[in-house]
Amino acid sequence: MRVVLGVGYRGQAYHGWQSQPDGNTVQDKLEHALTRFADRPLRTLCAGRTDTGVHALNQVVHLDTEVERVASSWVRGTNRFLPHDIAVQWCRFADRSFHARNSALGRRYVYVLLESAVRPAVEAGSVGWSFRPLDAAAMQSAARCLLGEHDFSAFRSSECQALSAVKTLRSIDISRRGAYWRFEFDANAFLHHMVRNLMGCLVAVGSGARSAVWLADVLASKERSRAAPTFPADGLYFTGPYYDPVHAIPQRTAALDWLP
Repeated sequence: MRVVLGVGYRGQAYHGWQSQPDGNTVQDKLEHALTRFADRPLRTLCAGRTDTGVHALNQVVHLDTEVERVASSWVRGTNRFLPHDIAVQWCRFADRSFHARNSALGRRYVYVLLESAVRPAVEAGSVGWSFRPLDAAAMQSAARCLLGEHDFSAFRSSECQALSAVKTLRSIDISRRGAYWRFEFDANAFLHHMVRNLMGCLVAVGSGARSAVWLADVLASKERSRAAPTFPADGLYFTGPYYDPVHAIPQRTAALDWLP
C-alpha cells in the first residue's frame, strides 16, 4: 500500500528535510514517529527537500507499507510521536503510479518579509526582515525578466546537486499587507537556495541598491558571484507541490491562510 502524507513544520530547530547522521532533520523525526506508530521501520520520500531553517505548510511524502490503518489513524497516530513543531496534516492512499517527487507538476514557495526600522521580535524566525523601505513597482518590474524557462545558474548554491540549472519559473506574485510583504514563487522545480538567492536580488532592487536591469544582467550571466547574498531562511515557506487532479492530493492546508 502506498501511503501519502501532508506534513507541516517549522524549520528553525532542524537541519533541513533530508536525513543526516545526527538525526536532527525533519525526515529523521518523521520516520522515527512513523516507525513507532507502525511498529516497524518505514522510509519516506518527499516532494521537495527543504534547507536548514526553511518551513513547510504542505510537504508531501509517500511511503510503502503492508501496515493497514485508516487515514485518520495515520494522522493522529504519527502525530503522537512527533515534536510540537512537526505535524502530519492529512493522509491519502494512492496506487504505485503516484510518486511524491516525480508526479509533481510544480512546486510553490512563499517568502514573508517584514519591512520595519526595528527587527522582528514575536515573528523572529518566521519572517525575513528589511529595515529599508521597499518599492513594489521596482521589484515587480525586475521579477518579470525571471519568468519563463531560463538557466538559473546565477541563483543556485555551490552545493546544488540538480543535474540541470534550467527551470521554468511560472509566476512571481509580490504583494503587501501592512508592514508585511509576501513573495509567491511557482515553478516546475527549484534549485538549492534558488528562492533565497532570488529574494536577495529582489530586495536589493526594492531598496534601490540595484536596478531592475541589473537583475536581468545577473540572470544572463549565469554567474552566482554576480547576484546578491543569499537571503535568510527565516521567512521561507514551502507551500507544497501540486499534481494532476486524478491523484486527489490536497494542494493546500489551513496554515496558508495564517501567513500574512
